[in-house]
Amino acid sequence: MTRTEELLETLIAFPSVSRNSNLDLIHFIRQFLQDLGIHGILIHDDTGNKANLFASIGPDAPGGVILSGHTDVVPVEGQHWSVDPFAMHVTEERVYGRGSTDMKGFIASVLAMTETAVGATLKHPIHLAFSHDEEIGCVGVKSMLDMLESAPVHPALCIIGEPTSMRVAIAHKGKTGAICRCLGVESHSALATQGLNAIYMASRMIEAIQSIQQDIIAGHPQDEAFTVPCTTLHVGTIAGGNALNIVPGTCEFRFEIRNLEADSPQAIMNRIHEAAGEILDECRTRFPSAQIDIDIFNTYPPLDTQPGAAVVDHVRQLVDGKAPVKIDFGTEGGLFQKRLGVPTVVCGPGSMDQGHKPDEFIRRSELARCDRFLQRLLVQLGS
Repeated sequence: MTRTEELLETLIAFPSVSRNSNLDLIHFIRQFLQDLGIHGILIHDDTGNKANLFASIGPDAPGGVILSGHTDVVPVEGQHWSVDPFAMHVTEERVYGRGSTDMKGFIASVLAMTETAVGATLKHPIHLAFSHDEEIGCVGVKSMLDMLESAPVHPALCIIGEPTSMRVAIAHKGKTGAICRCLGVESHSALATQGLNAIYMASRMIEAIQSIQQDIIAGHPQDEAFTVPCTTLHVGTIAGGNALNIVPGTCEFRFEIRNLEADSPQAIMNRIHEAAGEILDECRTRFPSAQIDIDIFNTYPPLDTQPGAAVVDHVRQLVDGKAPVKIDFGTEGGLFQKRLGVPTVVCGPGSMDQGHKPDEFIRRSELARCDRFLQRLLVQLGS
């Protein structure tokens, strides 16, 4: 096995599913770096059970590059694996294990590179940014960005190592997650008209969301570089009612907006609130206590780096020079770009076609390509 594969084996063995603590994994990385003489800063969450790690290699100077990756992985429950998801399995061409592609393969390659970096003469620094809770909406990285906003760190570019088959990705959509709670009036189902059915209220809200989606498809900007070229709205979960013979008094559902840079999620939320107001005005003519509450529980911005930006040409020269792409899944890239003002691209080994699935794998050739990419970057930072 290569050095990267050895490190990946260790990383996969940590079951760092988002609902669990990632401290064992993050402490391993911190100790690994410390053994190389690299100081790592931990940024804990409010519970103290999770942490981000930030470390720098090379001169204390502006410029350089941030290499960013998340340490959490998605669950394996309900999936049918033919191998142990937390014990790396290697074949001639593939490495299997949860997180092999998304995205411990990139982190392993970065750690292997640091063993060379500490002996190199760097003119520009390398910053390592490893986060928690990316898989539940890019939640954990925000505390690290809070720290970096006031820190004397001014990198020239940021590379998010999510799986892009080592293509340079310049854009993805933003995401807003929200919950809608409908409060009706309970009654016996034999007297259904004496109650206000909260499930019906939620159904009308969902119809309004569908109508807004159709308006977006018909009249909003399109970007054919994405698989789905428009901003999308999606209802993912719904729950309401207690028994068949009770008119339900409560119902709630969760929905998301995945927006192009050209579309404002706030403007879309305003339309959803307007629809709620219209529904409530009608309901309250008979049921004054009716209520619809809509709360945003998570949001992150789109990434939108221009194809002609210097960061794009810079990173393309280090990989294969192919034209930049846009990706359909979200990353922490938009947060780095907008919070820190750092030009950002996404580029990492593996394909999201393998991510989040049973028998997740990464091709060994992809890991080797990432190793070569990082070694070229290291040479460049020393010149």
